[in-house]
Amino acid sequence: MAGHSQFKNIMHRKGAQDAKRARTFAKIAREIMVAARSGIPEPGSNPRLRAALASARAANMPKDNVDRAMKKALGGDDGAVYEEVRYEGYGPGGVAVIVETLTDNRNRTASEVRSYFNKHGGNLGESGSVSFSFERLGLLEFDAGKFNFDQVFEAALEAGADNVEAVGETLEVTCSLDAFASVRDHLIEHLGDPLQAKVFWRPVNTIECNEDTARTLVKLVDVLEDNDDVQHVYANFEVSDEVAAKLST
Repeated sequence: MAGHSQFKNIMHRKGAQDAKRARTFAKIAREIMVAARSGIPEPGSNPRLRAALASARAANMPKDNVDRAMKKALGGDDGAVYEEVRYEGYGPGGVAVIVETLTDNRNRTASEVRSYFNKHGGNLGESGSVSFSFERLGLLEFDAGKFNFDQVFEAALEAGADNVEAVGETLEVTCSLDAFASVRDHLIEHLGDPLQAKVFWRPVNTIECNEDTARTLVKLVDVLEDNDDVQHVYANFEVSDEVAAKLST
């Protein structure tokens, strides 16, 4: 087990222990606002907004929170304008890290992200400095308690997806970036809304980490994800099942 799926398993269990519901809701609300402003503010005509609302439902985000985010997006009581900024750098052990943010202050976010890297044995690089170690793919997640593997696999095969994998309590469908829109629409039509639908970074090459390095890496990712501006963090690492089990406790 390596890369995206393994890292997600570790952080999912840690996140469940930390119970960061309020922070999760804030990040989803920001995505709803940006998605609504990026196109027609109607889920049926705006795939990114539809995916953000699906994430809100999957996280059991209160309807009032969703409504407030939509009102702000449509010119309500929040004048903040968020932009998408990607940061790239190296974590402990030379592990490549990509940080995706939605920020209303690039200088603040850059300063904070840089300090996190410096404090956890890494360094922030220039744009494009590590993205060559990843590939950009489409991802849809479905509740494994609601769908069985064969059901999702058959629908994904018909849609032209590349792979289906069981990860924790979810079934993950991955596809090429070019096929993402058609695969997403086909699966929504045949299976309903996914837990989330997004484009993500999957490592092409991975670096094997021992327990000490992996623990420092998890601390780096944890502090990054605690930042309100950070939406997603990706890293190209690999650890043994034994180390993964220790990190999850």
